[in-house]
Amino acid sequence: MRVFLLFLLLVVCVNAGLFDNFGEKIKNALSKIKTTLNKSNLIKIREKIHALKNKIVAKLTLTPEQKAALAKRLKELVTIKKDHVSPKGDSIEEVNAKSHIGDLLYQSDMVLTQDQADELVAEEEGRPKRQAFRDRRYPQTLWSSGVAYFFHPNATPEVKSVFKKGAAWWSKDTCIDFYESAQGTKVVKLCVLCAPREDNVSAKDRIRVFKEDGCWSYVGRLGNQQDLSLGSGCESIGTAAHEIGHALGMFHTHSRHDRDSFITLNTQNIKPDWLDQFKKETTATNDNYGITYDYGSIMHYGAQSATVNKKPTMVPHDTNYIETLGSPFISFYELLMMNKHYGCLDKCKSTPNQCKMGGFPHPRDCSKCICPRGYGGRFCDQKSNDENDFYDIDGLTSPIKNHQFLPSAR
Repeated sequence: MRVFLLFLLLVVCVNAGLFDNFGEKIKNALSKIKTTLNKSNLIKIREKIHALKNKIVAKLTLTPEQKAALAKRLKELVTIKKDHVSPKGDSIEEVNAKSHIGDLLYQSDMVLTQDQADELVAEEEGRPKRQAFRDRRYPQTLWSSGVAYFFHPNATPEVKSVFKKGAAWWSKDTCIDFYESAQGTKVVKLCVLCAPREDNVSAKDRIRVFKEDGCWSYVGRLGNQQDLSLGSGCESIGTAAHEIGHALGMFHTHSRHDRDSFITLNTQNIKPDWLDQFKKETTATNDNYGITYDYGSIMHYGAQSATVNKKPTMVPHDTNYIETLGSPFISFYELLMMNKHYGCLDKCKSTPNQCKMGGFPHPRDCSKCICPRGYGGRFCDQKSNDENDFYDIDGLTSPIKNHQFLPSAR
């Protein structure tokens, strides 16, 4: 009888989460961070996703054929020499892991609303309601009147600089305008790459940019004020552009429904508590506008993300592209996707499309084309040199260049 009671007590304790390593990890994370985010909501959402772990892990299990293909690729793989430059971390995932905020967020850097979390759960349980890019609130999630933002007093000059340059990267080759808004009643003082203007009414929907623990953002326009953090270790233009990508409505590239045709997850190398974070979308919920998977996407994490042993967790099917994952540059296909998502290409409907090699009309000047890597000229009909393929680091004033950062065998 006593043995039975002890067994019953053990069951109750386990069900109550008293011996749950994940729960303890979350509690430890909460005790180490200071955040303006609602911690109670973060826990509920994180636990809701974690509760699906067994289902998600089952879907991540490789078939014998996939295991054989992965083993072959691993033999071909050139060892990645990863030098650690910053003590805060050299990637968003590393920075957020060190600051402990990553344990509380979806895929390390996304703050989900309750509705978004419910939709993720419904999707995993076979009750899809959303699309990764075009959810059920679309187009209300778009910043159709431009993105108003303001800086919290704790935002350092470096944070302000990288945010503005990251915004300029997105703005100059799309139709999306960014306006700096005052904290008080006056709005819209500065416009990135558009005509300056000043309104006498407050911007109801705007982003508060500040320096808190970690690098993170909400996904899409929520309505009213929403936050975007560029904490210590996040002060780079690439990181700012990545988080702005989330604020504009983008999820991670490596969660696309078709990722298994391009990368293989090596689950043996993934931290156990991170397996559920590699959840992928489904064909019923993921709309990529017919655009191919992009290894060079700024919204794609690096090959060693969430690694438990410093070995790759994501292996591209062509191993030449292993170091392309985790690019700090916005890619051509991302620009095309963002332009389609925001209806920017409609601005050039009345202009004949003369763009070659898969390029598309520039929404700010329909007589020009935005070109894929390796091509330039007004109509993408000229070969370009690699040194012209990247952004001017100044971002704000550089002319339009062929800056695609796509996978290429070197």
